[in-house]
Amino acid sequence: MSLTLIAPEPPVDPARARPWSHPWVRFGARRLGRLLVSLGVLVTASFAMIHLVPGDPARAALGPTAPADLVAARRHALGLDDPFLVQYLHYLKGLFTGDLGTSLASQLPVSDVVAQRLPATLSLAVLAFLAAVVVAVPLGVVTGVLTRRGHGRRTELVFTTSSIVLATVPDFLIGVALVYVFAIRLGWLPVAGDDTAASYVLPVVSLAIGPAAILARIVRVEMVGVLEADFVRTARAKRLPARTIYLGHALPNAVTAALTLGGLLLSAMVAGTVLVENVFAWPGLGSTIVQSILVKDYPVVQAIVLLYGLGVLLTNLVVDVALALLDPRSTIRED
Repeated sequence: MSLTLIAPEPPVDPARARPWSHPWVRFGARRLGRLLVSLGVLVTASFAMIHLVPGDPARAALGPTAPADLVAARRHALGLDDPFLVQYLHYLKGLFTGDLGTSLASQLPVSDVVAQRLPATLSLAVLAFLAAVVVAVPLGVVTGVLTRRGHGRRTELVFTTSSIVLATVPDFLIGVALVYVFAIRLGWLPVAGDDTAASYVLPVVSLAIGPAAILARIVRVEMVGVLEADFVRTARAKRLPARTIYLGHALPNAVTAALTLGGLLLSAMVAGTVLVENVFAWPGLGSTIVQSILVKDYPVVQAIVLLYGLGVLLTNLVVDVALALLDPRSTIRED
C-alpha cells in the first residue's frame, strides 16, 4: 500500500483576497466618490440657477410687450410650468442624453453654441497656462539658487515685491493696460479678435502674468528649502556638477507643491477667461456667458457654468493623480 503525499496549499495573500484593501484601489475609490458628489452638487446648482435668478426667462426672451398667452405658451414649451422635481428630472435626462436645451436668444441647440465657442476658450487658457509655467519655473529656480542661505537680499526684495504687485492686479486690468500700450499707442498688436497669431499675444500675456508671478514665488520658496536638504548636501559632497544638482536632484523635489498650485491656477485661468475675453472681444465661452446673462438666455448660462465647473473638477482630479504618482506615500495612503 503506497502513501500519496499532498503538498499543503500556499497561504492566501490577504491583499489579493481583498483587492479593495490595496492603497491604489482605496485612493481611486475616494477620488471617484468625491468627484461624483461634486458633480451632483454642481449639476443641482446649475439647475437651480434658473429658479433663483429673479425674473421670468420666457418673459425676458419675448420682451416686456409680449402678450400673456404667448409668454404662457413659451413657459409651457420650456417646461417651466412643471413641478420643480419634474423639471429637475428632465434636466438630468437631458444631460445624460446630451440635450442641453435650446438657446432662448438664437434658437440654436445649446450644445452647438458651446461647441462653437469652447475651442477658443480652451486655446486661450492652455496657452496662458503653458506661458506661465515656462516663465515661472526657470525664474523661480534661478531666483531660489541666487537667494539661498540668505544671499542676494536685493534680488529677493525686488523679486518678492514685483511678484506680489503682479499677482494682485486683476488680469482684465492688465489686459486693458496692454491694449493701451501695445495696440493703441504703439500699434504693434491687434486690439481684438482671434484671426491671426498676433491676436493671441495680448490676451495670453494678460491672463498669464498673475499666475506666473504666484507660481514663481512658490517654486523659489520650495527650491530654497530643497537646497538645504540632506540629499542635496550629499550630492554636493560627491562633487556632482551644479547643473546636475539643481536640475536633476533639487528641481524634481521642488515642483510637488508647484504642481498642486499649478492645477489650481489652471482652474482659475479658465474662470479668468470670462473677463479677459470681454476685454479683447474673444469669441469664447467667457464673452458668450456675459452676453447670455444680459439677455437672460438661461439655458446657455446653465451649460457654460456646468462646463466651467466640470473643467475645475477634472483639473483637480488630474492634479491629485499626478501627485499620487510623484509621491504615492503621502497621497494614496491618506485616511
